[in-house]
Amino acid sequence: MTKNTPAREATAAGEPRWLRGGELTAWMSMARVMSRLLPALERELERDAQLNWMEYHVLAMLSEQVRHTIRMSVLADRASSSLSRLSHVVRRLEHQGFVRREPDPEDGRYTLAILTPEGYEKLVASAPAHVEAVRRMVLDPLEPGELEALRPVLDRIHAAVEAEERGGR
Repeated sequence: MTKNTPAREATAAGEPRWLRGGELTAWMSMARVMSRLLPALERELERDAQLNWMEYHVLAMLSEQVRHTIRMSVLADRASSSLSRLSHVVRRLEHQGFVRREPDPEDGRYTLAILTPEGYEKLVASAPAHVEAVRRMVLDPLEPGELEALRPVLDRIHAAVEAEERGGR
């Protein structure tokens, strides 16, 4: 068995593959990070920028697009969000003047999300404190070389989650 092949212990029919030893401690460490990191970053965003996590990331993703414009369906996929949830987020951002929506001129069945100049200014003003929080909580605690080792691990976990969401196992 290679290091990239998950260990599959033989189990009795229907017996769960219980987490053992290092698996359990690694999972508990990851669960602690997942349950605390996002809320901590969101508290900082709300305090410093009056934006929640999803609002900030919608602005950031729009800022990276050509003409700061993207189809809502594509944005929902990139934000790991349902189109319905994204629509609520974009509606709040519209009310603040940070985003506008309009029909896609290439195909009217789609709606475009467009970052306004005010939205871009909000993002530019909000980014330094958010990036500092990310550095302080995620990057600074890592030793040299750990960041490079962490990315492929996180990418494989992300791919497994995406496969699960698509119904694959």
